[in-house]
Amino acid sequence: MNQPGNFIIHATDGNARRATLTTAHGEIQTPIFMPVGTQGTVKSLTPLDLEEMDAQIILGNTYHLYLRPGDDLVARRGGLHEFSNWKRPILTDSGGFQVFSLQEIRKLSEEGVEFRSYIDGSKHFFSPEKAIDIQKNLGSDIMMVLDECVGYGEDKKYTNKSLEMTTRWAQRCRDHYPKGSGDQLMFGIVQGGFFKDLREKSLAQLREIDFEGFAIGGLSVGESTEEMYDILHHIAPMMPETKPRYLMGVGTPLDLLEGVSAGVDMFDCVLPSRNARNGTLFTSMGKINIKRAQFAEDDSPLDPNCNCYTCRNFTKAYLRHLYQAKELLSYRLNTYHNLYFYLDLMKQVRASIEEGTFATLKAHYEEIYA
Repeated sequence: MNQPGNFIIHATDGNARRATLTTAHGEIQTPIFMPVGTQGTVKSLTPLDLEEMDAQIILGNTYHLYLRPGDDLVARRGGLHEFSNWKRPILTDSGGFQVFSLQEIRKLSEEGVEFRSYIDGSKHFFSPEKAIDIQKNLGSDIMMVLDECVGYGEDKKYTNKSLEMTTRWAQRCRDHYPKGSGDQLMFGIVQGGFFKDLREKSLAQLREIDFEGFAIGGLSVGESTEEMYDILHHIAPMMPETKPRYLMGVGTPLDLLEGVSAGVDMFDCVLPSRNARNGTLFTSMGKINIKRAQFAEDDSPLDPNCNCYTCRNFTKAYLRHLYQAKELLSYRLNTYHNLYFYLDLMKQVRASIEEGTFATLKAHYEEIYA
């Protein structure tokens, strides 16, 4: 029987990889995009919606679920799978990015990070060990180590100091949940900012600790696309070939394709669902802003090449009306479509790697989304 953590590469096309990762709640076919379910829900959608569009794995947010409703409460209800009625795999982040984004209300030390709740201002403390304990309570299939994500423009001295601490925290996470002590997998996070030698140093240190997978953190934090791709193509091919590679929080369609071309297997981003709520929709012809007056009497489907529920049943005119009227159904139908588009794009990617035509597929989308 396949054990959680098994990672089998079926095909390659350049650096692009087509693989299967086994978890306690099922297999994940990669490359894969993971919809973000911050509060234990992908905004506006039901688990059935996600199953219909073949979402293989979703994200939960350690920081948010710890604050509300509380990881202990979730644990008493059988973990996040049982609580949310999602039977497929779940990845939980460690709260590191939230800590980075809340710099005004946190204090960082070797022991961990003290922060104030954005809900009621109460004080809390995350140590690396506590971040793992919370994720154990949530019962996710993949846990992330606690790390510090440095902002764009940080100098080399601070970035180096930060990655050294991230490595020490990663070791503490691994020590607190040793390899083989349960079905939950643990991924290390490569930091190092925009210094290639520091990225290499971070990766080398994490390889020594040994994780079931490795992530690239600290990208999409204010840098240019060119700078992001430069780091991505430098470090991704150096990551362990026999382990899954995860690019955290990066996610236009072109970013995903670029990541795959660098050898990345897993992606997540709030972009498709957030854009959906703002009326920006991804289609096989490019981006569409459904707010525009030109769609007021357009009776064509959003995307004639899309087989999602939204495109099969509703016109652009109706979708524009819902958005203009601020109807809740607008969020639901738009989010359904955008996530379906992303998941279908990754299906196309997997097929193209198997067929050896990934470069052609990438060029096709680059032309559309240029």
